[in-house]
Amino acid sequence: MGIASLTLGIASIIIGFIPFIWPISIIIAIVGLILGIIALVKKIDKRKSIAGIILCTITIILAIITLNDIG
Repeated sequence: MGIASLTLGIASIIIGFIPFIWPISIIIAIVGLILGIIALVKKIDKRKSIAGIILCTITIILAIITLNDIG
């Protein structure tokens, strides 16, 4: 699950910079965040799950900032 969280974190941060598709990155980041938290609680791939959680959190923060700039 740590690898899945890291992969989804990387994918969501890349998709977050594509102009009309960035709202999808929020959904991907939330799924990655959930998987990272589950992996961290089960103590599976601790480093990868922490990296995935950080990437997903950054993506969500960037999406919130972008959403506030648009509105």
